[in-house]
Amino acid sequence: MVGKWHLGFSRPNCLPTQRGFQSFLGTLTGSGDHFSYQSCDGAEACGFDLHDGNRPAWEMRGNYSTLLYIERAKKILQSHNSHTPLFLYLSLQAAHAPLQAPDLFLHHYNEQSNRQRRHYAAMLSCLDEGVAQLVEELKTSGLYQNSVLIYSSDNGGQPLSGGSNWPLRGGKGTYWEGGIRAVGFVHSPLLKRKGIVSKALIHVSDWYPTLLGIAGSLQSHHNLDGHNVWGCIGEGLSCPRTEILFNIDPVSRKPGEPYDKALVLNGFGIWDTAVRAALRVGDWKLLTGNVGDGDWIPPQALPVGPEQWQKLEKRRNKLGKSVWLFNISADPYERFDLAEVRPEVVKHLLIRLAEYNHTAVMARNPPDDPMADPELHGGVWRPWLGLEGQEENEKDEYGRKEKMLKVKHCKLCKLKALFKKVGSRLERKNLF
Repeated sequence: MVGKWHLGFSRPNCLPTQRGFQSFLGTLTGSGDHFSYQSCDGAEACGFDLHDGNRPAWEMRGNYSTLLYIERAKKILQSHNSHTPLFLYLSLQAAHAPLQAPDLFLHHYNEQSNRQRRHYAAMLSCLDEGVAQLVEELKTSGLYQNSVLIYSSDNGGQPLSGGSNWPLRGGKGTYWEGGIRAVGFVHSPLLKRKGIVSKALIHVSDWYPTLLGIAGSLQSHHNLDGHNVWGCIGEGLSCPRTEILFNIDPVSRKPGEPYDKALVLNGFGIWDTAVRAALRVGDWKLLTGNVGDGDWIPPQALPVGPEQWQKLEKRRNKLGKSVWLFNISADPYERFDLAEVRPEVVKHLLIRLAEYNHTAVMARNPPDDPMADPELHGGVWRPWLGLEGQEENEKDEYGRKEKMLKVKHCKLCKLKALFKKVGSRLERKNLF
């Protein structure tokens, strides 16, 4: 694996090399500086986050993340035996904030007056160049003719950071189409149909059974969430997926929020519509709860420097509204809410939400652990639990005192991290 992990690292057995990958170069946290690899958790803790295997890769600081990861991926392809299978997961950090790019790519967009858009475009050009290099390396290494390249994003663009989903509604962090409809493509000599656009329902969980099917694995008898969609993509066959549960977020409900309207009136006694959730069944999409800002943001609306948003089309909701229904095939921009005129469809989808929720595992949201602070681990984001020689449940007096001293030290760490965060924000302000 190469790139961004962001799937937990509290214990060594959570790391990529303990989760099936033979090698790893990348970051463990969700975001960070593309050159220095400093990553901050809010204003509370900052540390170095670039790892080669299980060690911090200090010597690689200064290399732009996209270029660094592409070079490692090329080396993996160069050293791989073409007669054995290969799964390479390349999770590039671009185009995630902070918006940074090498000067070579920034110069392509000198005429772009919006600095956020300029940096965003430069980051994507660098990414595009990297993908082209990988395809060329696949050909040079003799792997191309029997390869499948899947480009899959995890969410829509963030308008606050140069992205644009126009004319779709909303952005990253929301359940509107602009937040959940992501860019993706499949490139392979094995495709029977090429140069076509698929409008089938495909979810990220479908890649796993699809890749297993391409590799010739026997059909799994486990109850997987995903479907093998290779026939849909490569041959134009009907897609086995007819529904997508985007999310059910039980912790989104505000404590003390009354149930009478959200459950009894808006939810027909079927579903608590104060819970943040979204579901797609066929052409229909249902949203409940606080599903995020639903503005329509044209590219020209993005602020330039200190200017405010221009021509921003704000959504307007009635007080107490907690259910929306759209026919996405006919209305992909989610402009015509049909919840009031199609109550029978709303009821059907609320029942499906309740059925999905019945199978859900209870959410676990432990509090932040001050022992994770990089200041306690050589300035590096790394595992802090379950380490060799560490007793997690220290019962002796010395252990308790040592922990107390570390927690006190963490308060100083947080103060230091605050100043680091403020400094990094000032630097970014100079960029934009």
